[in-house]
Amino acid sequence: MTVTRPHPLDSFFNPSSIAIIGASRDVTKIPGLLLSFLRKNQFSGAIYPVNPNYPDIDGLTCHPTIAAIGQPIDLAIVIIPARVVLGALEDCATLGVKHAIIISSGFAEEGGDSIAMQDAIAALAQRTGMRISGPNAEGYYNQIAGIAATFSPTVDVKPDQPRLVATTKRIGIVAQSGGIGFAIYNRAKSLGIALSTVISTGNESDLGAGEFFDYMVQDTATDVILLFIEGIRDVDKFLAAARKAAELGKPVIVVKVGRSGAGERAAASHTASMAGWTAAYDAVFARYGFIVSNDLDEAVTIAAVLTTSPLPKGDRVAVVTVSGGAGIWGADAVSTQGLQVPELSDGVQATIRGLIPSYGSPCNPIDITAQAVHSGGLQKTIELLDRSDEVDAILVVISLSSETRMPFKTPELKPVIAAQNKPIVFWSYTLSSNFARTGLAESGVVVLSGLTHVSVAFRRLVDHARFNLVEPVATVAAAPNDLAEHLTAPTLSEYDSKTLLQIAGVALPGEVLVTDKSALDAAIAKIGFPLVMKIQSRDIPHKSEVGGVRVDITTKNEAAAAYDALIASARQHRPQAALQGVLVSPMARKGVEIIVGTLLDETFGPMVMVGLGGVTAELFKDVVYRPAPVSADEAASMLGALKAAPLLNGFRGTPKADVSAAAALIAQISQLAAQFEGEIAEIELNPVLVHPASEGVTIVDALVVRKG
Repeated sequence: MTVTRPHPLDSFFNPSSIAIIGASRDVTKIPGLLLSFLRKNQFSGAIYPVNPNYPDIDGLTCHPTIAAIGQPIDLAIVIIPARVVLGALEDCATLGVKHAIIISSGFAEEGGDSIAMQDAIAALAQRTGMRISGPNAEGYYNQIAGIAATFSPTVDVKPDQPRLVATTKRIGIVAQSGGIGFAIYNRAKSLGIALSTVISTGNESDLGAGEFFDYMVQDTATDVILLFIEGIRDVDKFLAAARKAAELGKPVIVVKVGRSGAGERAAASHTASMAGWTAAYDAVFARYGFIVSNDLDEAVTIAAVLTTSPLPKGDRVAVVTVSGGAGIWGADAVSTQGLQVPELSDGVQATIRGLIPSYGSPCNPIDITAQAVHSGGLQKTIELLDRSDEVDAILVVISLSSETRMPFKTPELKPVIAAQNKPIVFWSYTLSSNFARTGLAESGVVVLSGLTHVSVAFRRLVDHARFNLVEPVATVAAAPNDLAEHLTAPTLSEYDSKTLLQIAGVALPGEVLVTDKSALDAAIAKIGFPLVMKIQSRDIPHKSEVGGVRVDITTKNEAAAAYDALIASARQHRPQAALQGVLVSPMARKGVEIIVGTLLDETFGPMVMVGLGGVTAELFKDVVYRPAPVSADEAASMLGALKAAPLLNGFRGTPKADVSAAAALIAQISQLAAQFEGEIAEIELNPVLVHPASEGVTIVDALVVRKG
């Protein structure tokens, strides 16, 4: 028997008593709105206004202090000047108040001395065990329990505007911006998407987005989670919640803002310069199967489809339309997303033809015409396609502008939607009337109006249905070695880097560093022709930029000339560089060029990257990141996610590459990055040549950057 343990935030989101410290009679201002919205939404528990300036507010006794209440308090909502917030919280903690939401602003967001006030709040929470949301928070709204612990106008109750509810599944929203979190709810509400809870996290002095996310994951009333993220502070809790959501199969939609150039860095490697500001976030999202969206309406559309549909079993879409042109438009939109709009079998087409006028079309897109709407052909076609194994999702393209006439009969459509075997999504190419939206909501249908957003939602659902959670990989303890002794400079030369990697157990080709031209012949005798010669200097991380590489050398005379030219070119382009010599290497066999790299992210730690390699790595930026370490299986999936993946799989008759060897190398380097995250900032192998199947890989060049 499974025992469900209570979550630490259960009484935060479902309090039996709430005190409003700073309550007001003025319902045009935030302190008055907090009390007004709590009462309008019919909070069933006890409400205690606290303000020494009033004897009562709206029929409730108003207490001069929280101590004067004399009753247990589950949640205190604090809306008083910033300078007196800490004292009020101390009083709350002394009286055993379990939770607090600080609506008041004027803390870390203002900088200066205000940061210290927020730090003191965090220390109080740590010392007393009282859990605190905010400061600078907008509170939360628990729709199921009718608890509006917020001043957001989106929770106002207007009896003359009945609430539209189309879904039985509910979304939970965690937002690091109060305004955006409640804006998401506002837009979802207008479509008829039911809500469990929306929470604004504020400045996160104590409770953070990760912990609220964890609550949504275990909350049985929350079916789909929507996150609006600026940056994660409680990383471990966030990652644990992400894995838990993936294990439960609870979809998570995430919008991450702050993707522009705010995170510029002076990067020695291609790996870092290609990372971008949010590469690590995207890597974490990919690992745990999050559905990423960069648009508010798109995210809400995805939520609408997830709360009204099962996941598709494939990528074949049937488009059913009452307008030929609109149907073609719908087919184009889903095709643009890489989904199939297959031609239906003769048998299915023949059945559909019997349901529509002769001037309709049973092909896909299926034009049933407006006439078939009135004869029932539209619904019968939808039912037929829902049962068919020839398609995996249905896009219904329809006009819903009428204020008097519905294309469906609710008693007939409702059981179809309730029992649907695949996504059935409705897009109206006209502005849908309130009459139509309300009528279809009774059947469990959300009417959508953005075709691009709808097609993206189909794509995201298909991808999400294919997601498989990888088993976590532990960081293996590093073998005893003198690796740290070789981290002698901030940036190592290729020779230094390869020496370090060899000590760590990475297989590399035999090479010789020639520090004086007199030793060149001995190096050639050891390496053999054809060979490659490269200048070596810790001050020259990118050798090709100074003419520091010579390839396919086949004679001693060519080697001698190359040695002189490399030294001269390096001194010309980098006169201040300290030269170590020339590295003599065997000419590598042909293979597909990839880049394998690692970097340290300030939030999530070591990351491993793989991409299309060589000198064009930064040009194409065809790269995939994951948190390190990764298994060989996850590394193989990273390779498969590259746009250039066909080059590894026998593109146009070329031999299939040794993907397993490449994956093993990626996994090995990811372990190295995790083991030495305290010492190594970046590793880059570029290019790595992936040879034909069973022939392994060759690391041509390497760069290691010491952690500053």
